[in-house]
Order: sequence, then C-alpha cells, then structure tokens
Amino acid sequence: MNKKILITASILGVLSVVLGAFAAHGLKALIATEQLQSFETGVRYQIYHAFLLLFIGNTEKLSTRSKKTVFYLVIVGLLLFSGSIYGLATNALSSFDFKQIALITPIGGLLLIVAWVVMGIGFIRNTDN
Repeated sequence: MNKKILITASILGVLSVVLGAFAAHGLKALIATEQLQSFETGVRYQIYHAFLLLFIGNTEKLSTRSKKTVFYLVIVGLLLFSGSIYGLATNALSSFDFKQIALITPIGGLLLIVAWVVMGIGFIRNTDN
C-alpha cells in the first residue's frame, strides 16, 4: 500500500506543477483574474494533499487501514474539489456548463477534511510512543 500511496503522491505532485504552469502561462490570457485565482486554489490544494500522501506513505505511525482510508478520501476529495474548481474556472472555455456540478466542490472539501481527521484519529490510536 505504501508504494501505491507514494506513486500516487508523485503523480499528483507532477500534475500540480504542470497545471500551475499551465495556469500561469496558458490560461492567463484566456480567463478572468478571479477564475485564474480559483484555478490556482485547486492546484494549491492538490499539491498540499500530494505532500500529505508522501507523508502517509512514509510513516509507520498509522495502521494500514488508516492509510488506505486517508488515501481514498484524498483521491476522491481531490477529484471532486480540485477537479470541479478546474472545471468551474475554465467554464467559459468549455461547451459543458460546470456550474451544474458546482455542489460537488464542498463535498470534495469535506472528504479532504475527513481525511485529515482520520489521520489524526489514527495517530491518537497508535500505541507506539
């Protein structure tokens, strides 16, 4: 499981850098400043959670079950949170109206919060000192 988590963290990190560069250089002239800032928020949360997964994959202070739960919460949370932000920020460039799915953004955010809570509970339950 640790290898899967670390590989996923690496992929999320690479995608964060690519999407950040794309926003700074490719989207800057195509979308409004407010939308660009929203897009960058999605990138920022994605990189934060890539770092979280790097940490989770390297710690022995959490059970495999806790790691797996955090892993899946982060993946689904990022897809819903950052993914919907990317869509909403670039809505004017697409034929799909991402405003129809805007309600999934807070659900994704909630899943990311729950991932942090699960991690904290896992640390509390750890009997190692």
